[in-house]
Amino acid sequence: MAQLLKLIPRETTPGALAHDVAAKYGRERRHLIRMLQEIQSTYGYLPQEALRVIANELRIPLTEVLTVATFYHQFRLEKPGEFIIMLCMGTACHLRGNAANYEFLRTYLGIKPGRSTTSDGVFSVEKARCFGCCSLAPVVMVVSRDGSYRKLYGGVTPAKLRRIIAEHRAKLAKKR
Repeated sequence: MAQLLKLIPRETTPGALAHDVAAKYGRERRHLIRMLQEIQSTYGYLPQEALRVIANELRIPLTEVLTVATFYHQFRLEKPGEFIIMLCMGTACHLRGNAANYEFLRTYLGIKPGRSTTSDGVFSVEKARCFGCCSLAPVVMVVSRDGSYRKLYGGVTPAKLRRIIAEHRAKLAKKR
């Protein structure tokens, strides 16, 4: 889930932050998850440079850091779009069509296999756990990258998804 990102000075690089975070936690492997959480809370994802520095600081293989980062659903390895479209995959939403809606969105937005964000960086598409509003299934939530905006949509169809995309493209155009 998107959250408000920590403000960092523009000149702080992911590598410099990772170095500082590793030092803060005593460069101990047992704090790896907390280190990754702290880096992600700053950038909204885990930059490759930061992962390499963490591996070096902890003296563990990069593959071990990547194994942890990819095992837990909370971590992102690519920068999220301006808007994150989360499709509920709970039982009711899945049965009422959100699996098909997920594939439709990926195709409609041109998201390449192995990626979750559009090439223009406007939208990310993610599967999510139950939102707790099963009577509205299938449900989609749109969240801004910084977490300051979120909107829930029920009874979602491909036609409604096209309107949701258009609505948020217009919202972004107004902002720019």
